[in-house]
Amino acid sequence: MTAPKPRVVLGVSAGIAAYKVCELLRRLTESGHDVHVVPTADALRFVGEPTWAALSGNPVSTQVWDGVSEVPHVRLGQHADLVFVAPATADMLARAAHGLAGDLLTNTLLTARCPVVFAPAMHTEMWEHPATQANVATLRARGSIVVEPASGRLTGKDTGPGRLPDPAELFEVARAVLARGGVDHDLAGRHVVVSAGGTREALDPVRFLGNRSSGLQGYALARTAVARGARVTLVSANVALPDPAGATVVRVESAEQMRAAVLAAARPAGAAEADAVVMAAAVADFRPADYRDSKIKKSPGTGPEPIRLVQNPDILAELGARPRGDQVVVGFAAETDDVLANGRAKLARKGADLLVVNQVGADLTFGRPDNAAVVLAAEGPPTEIPRGPKEALADTVWDLVAARLKPPAVPLPATT
Repeated sequence: MTAPKPRVVLGVSAGIAAYKVCELLRRLTESGHDVHVVPTADALRFVGEPTWAALSGNPVSTQVWDGVSEVPHVRLGQHADLVFVAPATADMLARAAHGLAGDLLTNTLLTARCPVVFAPAMHTEMWEHPATQANVATLRARGSIVVEPASGRLTGKDTGPGRLPDPAELFEVARAVLARGGVDHDLAGRHVVVSAGGTREALDPVRFLGNRSSGLQGYALARTAVARGARVTLVSANVALPDPAGATVVRVESAEQMRAAVLAAARPAGAAEADAVVMAAAVADFRPADYRDSKIKKSPGTGPEPIRLVQNPDILAELGARPRGDQVVVGFAAETDDVLANGRAKLARKGADLLVVNQVGADLTFGRPDNAAVVLAAEGPPTEIPRGPKEALADTVWDLVAARLKPPAVPLPATT
């Protein structure tokens, strides 16, 4: 018997970014989701009804009075597995936060008992206005996921935060939320820091010492944390991947730059420390002692000069050693042999709460979509994670982190 298709209500409010949502709709339908598009009346000024109907394969309506006998303003929300609003304008966020029900989309939001995701898009000043931020906080407190907008070019010549994230990354958020099957967003209200990629240590303006890390596992950790409601800071080193929707990305190159960025995000000046730090990046242990300002030349008839190395700062050990309140610290250990023995020794040496140990090699882990690992804990038994998608490993890591998080000092408002 064929399993029913996941049912998604795709709400579209009246923003210029509505044209990008056509790509999100295409990805949802082509991956086997049954999508009903519910635009606001003004959203149809940007993308017309025929486009939404053709791409979704379902009729499109904006009014509660269309098909009254089927009570669409109740049924759509009741039967959905996910309601995803993109773009979510400042007006839509305000109406959703205040429980208004003036059209089919806002009625659907009130009747939905499934996960609800908002992907805001607006000008920077509108996004940063206290009224918008208060509405976002209200929606998050009720259990909705509000994806942080991207920074970049807006309409006209304006740039800044408020840009709709890439549709492919929004699709990954939708897929991750659906995969959790309506499970509570256990990272809601939490700030987590994730490092990803591999550092590069410069020899001269052309050459560097580096490693094979692709950043895929760190980016999977960032995406799954967003889908679980967290505010995510992603410190990314030399990664050729699109920014995960909803994550604040800080780009670095060297180990020393990563140390500065991670420590600043883990304990921001004048703000509460991050709830968790997950060091998934491959940080170089050593760097050249001397940097050449010009390219190192070959000398005919002679071999290369030896490269003297010095040790880089150990970011994970520094995180584990400093006073950190209730912050949960997670490290990654890539080992080629004696995996568990080396992992246990490293866990004790680093002072982390958890250490994700995986075996690496030419055909293992680096650049692959799958991973396998054993998670060692400072207290408690190890957790084996069988080979599977890196998103699955990421979810298991967050399960273990969430179980160790202390309740917030001020309890979050009850969700409905």
